[in-house]
Parts: sequence; C-alpha cells; structure tokens
Amino acid sequence: MSTSQQLPEPDDVPEPGSAGGPAGVSGAEPAGGVSAGVSSAGVESAGVGSSGGEPARASGAESSGAERAGGVSSGAVTVADSGAVTARTAGGGRAEKAAADDGQAGGARATAASGGAPASGGSAPVGTTVPPARATVRSGGDPWRPEPREPGPVSRIRPPAPPSLTPATLWSVVATAFLSALLLGDGLGVNLVLVALPAALAAFFEARRAGRLPRPWTLTWAIGGLALLAVPALRDAGWPAFLAVVSATALGSLALHGGRSWLGVLAGSVGVLDSVIPGVGWGWRGMRDRASGARARWGAAVRTTLVAVVLLVVFGTLFAGADAAFADLLGAIVPDVSVGDGPWRVLLFLAGLAGALAAAYTAAAPIPWDRVSVPPGRARGRAEWALPLIVLDVLFAAFIALQLVVLLGGAEKVLAETGLTPAEYARQGFWQLLWATVLTLVVIALALRWAPRGGPKDRLLVRGVLGTLCTLTLVVVLSALRRMDLYVDAFGLTRLRISVAAVELWLGVVLVLIILAGLFGARYLPRAVAAAAAVGVLAFGLMSPDGMIAQQNVQRYADDDSADRSIDIDYLRDLSADAAPALDKLPEPERSCALLRIQSEVTLSEEPWYATSWSEARARDLLTAHPATTEGVDCDAVAGRSEYAERDGYEHAPEEEGSYDPY
Repeated sequence: MSTSQQLPEPDDVPEPGSAGGPAGVSGAEPAGGVSAGVSSAGVESAGVGSSGGEPARASGAESSGAERAGGVSSGAVTVADSGAVTARTAGGGRAEKAAADDGQAGGARATAASGGAPASGGSAPVGTTVPPARATVRSGGDPWRPEPREPGPVSRIRPPAPPSLTPATLWSVVATAFLSALLLGDGLGVNLVLVALPAALAAFFEARRAGRLPRPWTLTWAIGGLALLAVPALRDAGWPAFLAVVSATALGSLALHGGRSWLGVLAGSVGVLDSVIPGVGWGWRGMRDRASGARARWGAAVRTTLVAVVLLVVFGTLFAGADAAFADLLGAIVPDVSVGDGPWRVLLFLAGLAGALAAAYTAAAPIPWDRVSVPPGRARGRAEWALPLIVLDVLFAAFIALQLVVLLGGAEKVLAETGLTPAEYARQGFWQLLWATVLTLVVIALALRWAPRGGPKDRLLVRGVLGTLCTLTLVVVLSALRRMDLYVDAFGLTRLRISVAAVELWLGVVLVLIILAGLFGARYLPRAVAAAAAVGVLAFGLMSPDGMIAQQNVQRYADDDSADRSIDIDYLRDLSADAAPALDKLPEPERSCALLRIQSEVTLSEEPWYATSWSEARARDLLTAHPATTEGVDCDAVAGRSEYAERDGYEHAPEEEGSYDPY
C-alpha cells in the first residue's frame, strides 16, 4: 500500500498542542506523510548506539527534525526501545543510564505523535512494546470510523455510469413503454416483436455512442433473441412460448454484455437484471437534464401530441359511425383499452420503461464478466486423477455391452430374466440414463478442474480418459433415446415425454461439442453450448410439440386394427390450438370431442390481431369451415373415462399392456 493511502483525512490531523501530539510532531504529517523507514540520522537520534558501543545522545530538537524530514516511522517506537536496550548492554555507568533515558524519551515522543499516549506526564517503561504509529495515523485517531473495505471482484470491473442519454435513446425508451402498455395487456403474439424493436434501437444508440462495434457473436445473439420472440407469434402452446421468451431475454442480455468464458456467458445472460435499478436512475437523470435544458421544445411536443390524439379520436369516431367496414378495420387495428385495465396498463408501462432503460444502460456500460478470473483447482497426480475415471469408463463399457446384446437379439432373454415387458423395460431405464448423462457432465467439469497440467503427456492422458468417457456417454444417450422411442410406441407421446427426450438430445449435442473441443480447442465451447441451447429452444417451439403429440397419437389410433383400440381423448382435448390440424383427422365422434374445447377458445376469443398466433388463426378457419358438434354424443364415454379415471392418481393397472401410463 502506498504512503498516500495511509494518511488521515485533513479533518483528522491532530492540531498542534492538542492531546493528539506535540506541535513539533504534528507538523511533520502533512509535510511528508508516514515514512516507511527511518534515516540514519533519525536512528541515531532515537538512541541507537554506534558500532563501537558508544551511546548516541538524542535531543528533542534532533528527534523533531528527523520526524520533519522523513515523517513518523512505522517502526520508530521499536527502534527507540531497541536503542535503549542496546545502550544498556553495550556500556555501563552513566553512559548506560543516559542512553536508556534517551531511548525512553524517543519512545514517548513517538507514542505522543501517534495519538495513543499523552504527550507529557511520564514515559513508557523500558522494554515495553508500543503499537506502531502508522496504524493509528491511518485511522486518524478515531476509533469509531470503520476501516475502508477492499472492493469486491465485481466492483473492481464495474464501469462508471454512462453520460446522459441521447434524445434518440429517450424516444426509443418512451416508445417501448407505450407499446408495452398498449399491446402486451391482451396476450402474447407479434406484439412481443413490436415491443422489442424500439428497446433494441435504444441499446443500439447507446452502444454506438460508447464506441462499441457490432461483432459476429453479438449479432448472433441479437438475431437469435428476435427469432425466439417469433415462437409466441406462431404457436399457441404456452409452455414452449415461455421457454422461448426466457431464452430470448437471456440472448439479448448476452448480446449486450458479450462473453467468452463460462462465467462470462452465464453471468452475461442474466446481467441485464443488474442494470434495472441503475438504469432507472440513469434515465431519470437524463430526462431531468433534457427537460431543464429544453422546456420550450418539450412543451411544443406535448401540445402537438395532444392535438393529434384529439383529431384522431374525433374524426375516427365519425368515420367509424359512417361505415361499418371501416369500424371493423379500426377496431382490429386500434388496441382496446378500458378504464378497468388502468392499473395493469400502468404496470406494463413501467415494466417496459425499466426494461428498455436497463438494455440501454447495459449497452453503454456493460460489466466485463470475462475479467473475473476463476482460479483453477489444484492439479492432481496422474494416478490419483485417472484411476477413478478409468473405473467409470469400464463401468460404462460394461453397460453399453449389455445394451448391444439387447438390441442385437438378446432382448427376449434379458426380458425373460427380468420379468419385464418391453414398455416397462424402456420406462425403467430412461430416467436413470437421463440422470447418468447429467451426472457425467458434472464429473467431466470437475475432472477438468483438477486435471494434471504438467506437460504434453498430461494433456494426452486427460484427452484420452475424458474423450473415452464422453464417447461412452454419447452411446448411453442414444440408448436412452431408443428406450423413449419404445416407450412412446407402447403408450403414446405426451408433453413430459417429448420434453425430456428433447433435453436428452441436447445433452448429447453438448457431449459432441466437448469431444470437438478436446480435439480442436475449447475456445468457443461456452458460446457453442449457449448457441446450441438457443437453437434447441427455437427448434422445439417451431416444430409445435402439441402438434407432434396429437399427430403421433392419431397415427397410432389409425394404425391399430384391433377391435378394442382406444385413444386418450381426455388428454388430447387439453392440448392447444397447435393440435387442431392433427385432431381434425380423427373420425367422428372422436374428432368433435377432441376439438370442442379448442373450438370454444378460438371462436369466442376477442384477442386482437397482434395477440393472436398463427396456429390460433389456422384453427379458427378450420373449425369455422367444419365446426365440431357433440349433439347426441356422450364425450365422457368417448374419452374412455372408465379406463383413464385414475390418471391423476397414477393408479392404472400395470398388468394391462395398453393401460394409461402417466409418464
């Protein structure tokens, strides 16, 4: 620590003649600060004997002069005491006594300078250790003042607040807030893209002013985020739309921050949340500065807006009353805002305002998370590190060998020995294999942290052991997906089954990326894994999981030629409008019973165009042309409630091959 950091504040320096120290010492602090050492003259004046054993005589003037020249030494007291002891042991008689007295006087003066002991009225006994003067001077003699804290790792890399926002940024933020209040209250659809565009413009304006240039990965994250927002505009199912919106927010935050390391990618994907509160304060200061500097222009803008709104309302009402077609067109375009929705609209306005300000603030002053270094673990010896992993590789190889036996013709023997049906065998193994895949990735991460790092031989060992483990785990992933395929053939496809199969498939992609990183380098591995997750969520939403579920179950029903064939209508009619085209292929009365709930939702819905998905519009057209009717039909009997009545309690009969399975 530098000497300037150890000085007290100006208000804390003791005044001359006060209890904090004598006048001769207090004047030394502002001049030279606290010295890290003592000059030879200062040492002699403190009472240290010469090499010949003669005691040095120190007067008050000499001591004071030494302090003025070099400041108060952090070790002055210790030197003074040692000088007294040296004088006693080196000589005798009056010389020893004089040296001891001089050493005691020097210790008293140093103590008085630090503010810890009185300036007069006695001296410290010989041999007594007095606290160093530097520690007391640093706190200014105030025991109640807390010591300054060391800045944390995030505080050290956090950039200063950006300058006041520009007019272009301000108008983009205001547009985002108004569009959020007007469009998002009716549902999710194209309105998400309409709200995200001005927020992206605000971030672009601030990034350009800060001198940030668009990079390939930045454009990749930004375009990917906007593409994910198209999922709610295309699909009606809420669960893939929710995943898409969350992933789009993460990609947008990553585009604003950037990131290459694991910490940079993970923290950058949620870092925009850290800018919400600072962004609101920054925006308030910017709007206040703009308003105080251009009151006349603000007044003109407000007056112009009010006049335009009044003209639109008056003449729009007249034209709507004159022509019914124009009234329908106007009603479809203009958002329906009622007084009862006031609090909800205000909340959406504030949320849009805070989100746009956070995006702009992050673009202007992002936190460079890549500068936070995570120290690697302690490297282990080769045998200590490799032996457990080799044992795990052998276990994986034995399991895969058994799977090959089952797949190549030994299934009947294995099933006969276990007493399981093919569907039960598939169900029993999938979840265990899924967890085995996840835990294997954890083992690989920990193994890389503590891997030996001695040289080329160690790198070859790490690549060989972990590469083998990744390859064997990839075979386990394929085995799990095969089991899920058998499982779906036996019981049909559900939301849970398609979701976990998609997760297992993504884990397999991660394993492939790890293998490629071991061969060609891991520079792009964190970003590649994040990109794979975003692509997976986008593909999952665009492929319409509800539509796939309906299509698979309808096809199974059509291919079943048995007299007791059945289909779980009770489950299928809870799907979204994405399933309408597939359910429309069912024969009557199953078709009407499966589509009745979807028909009531899409035909009676009054959602505006910007909150209506393409799947809803398609289902509405389909059911308008060929409506579902249930006159004289008992849909409860068609749905087979007697067979699936215990579905919620998972209490189906396990001995029946075609019975319902909750998984």
